[in-house]
Amino acid sequence: MTLFNKIKSRGKMMKKLLFVPALLLSASLLASEYNYEITPQIGFNLAEGNLDLKNQMLGGVALQYNGFDSYFAPELSYLYTRTRYEGFDDKIKTDINRVALNAVHEFESVGSFVPLFKIGAGYETISKHEKGNTDSVFFDAGVGAKVLVAENLALKLETIYMIKDNDRRWDNNLAILAGLSYAFGAKEKPAPVVVEETPPPPPPPAPVAVPKPTPAPAVVVDGDDDGDGVLNSVDKCPNTPIGHKVDADGCSVLVNLQVNFAFDSYKVEGSYMPRIKEFADFMKSMPEYDAKIVGHTDGRGSRAYNQKLSENRANAVKDLIVSEGVESSRVSSSGMGKDAPIATNDTAEGRAENRRIEAELKRK
Repeated sequence: MTLFNKIKSRGKMMKKLLFVPALLLSASLLASEYNYEITPQIGFNLAEGNLDLKNQMLGGVALQYNGFDSYFAPELSYLYTRTRYEGFDDKIKTDINRVALNAVHEFESVGSFVPLFKIGAGYETISKHEKGNTDSVFFDAGVGAKVLVAENLALKLETIYMIKDNDRRWDNNLAILAGLSYAFGAKEKPAPVVVEETPPPPPPPAPVAVPKPTPAPAVVVDGDDDGDGVLNSVDKCPNTPIGHKVDADGCSVLVNLQVNFAFDSYKVEGSYMPRIKEFADFMKSMPEYDAKIVGHTDGRGSRAYNQKLSENRANAVKDLIVSEGVESSRVSSSGMGKDAPIATNDTAEGRAENRRIEAELKRK
């Protein structure tokens, strides 16, 4: 009971607090896009001991108006319960009706979660005035949240504390409520402001251009038409095939025929014949060249064995070039064995590259 006496002594101060919502009504804008929302509610009321009433189930409805551009939105709520007094048989029952006007503020949403708080006052009527319970004004304050489930539909959860000036004493109730809020009456959006722009003045007339003599096109005096890295002005062999290594005059000196052999073999596979024919055609079109066909091996085996194998490979390719119509006097052959690798001998791929045929070219 000491707690209630303290509350009673502060009653006047609490009444003054009811004017705070009115002072804040123009502080901020509401986030709602609708003018109205209605919330049917159910819940449970915890009655303070000196009310001498049983805890009770509640039912009711709340109507909120969001049309003001203000920090708080006004809400009119109604709650009803039927309960009985402690210490009496079930025949002593009473109906309790509560009507309240609250100011509600909704905070910025966090995802679909919208926190809120409210403060207000109301009036309570009670049908059986037992144990000093009378009709009376009450003050309330609460916190809660909306959980949005659709554009204009939300689950609303609230906890509301109510203090009642009841026959010269202060009694307390705590209501826990859940409801489904439906928003309606979409707010009118202001029409966009159309600003008519003054058309810009017409541009000044373009100056008359004085024709100038057209310069003669630049003459390209040099280039590298065959792509061998030697400029046309100094290239003595201007039609070098792609892939040939050339000297400073742009003339072919070395050609890798891209002919490879199986291990320990000097048989030329048929797939290499197009390359051999291509080289033979080059030799026939360039009679000023002689060619030395050089055979190579990978690094396995003795030097003497690989020397003989490389010579056999060179001779086999030489014979095929001559068979394509190149004079035998212009084609010679030799072997380098394993002494001039172009790739590592530590891998199968590298060894295959080393088993090759090259043509060294010499101009007459």
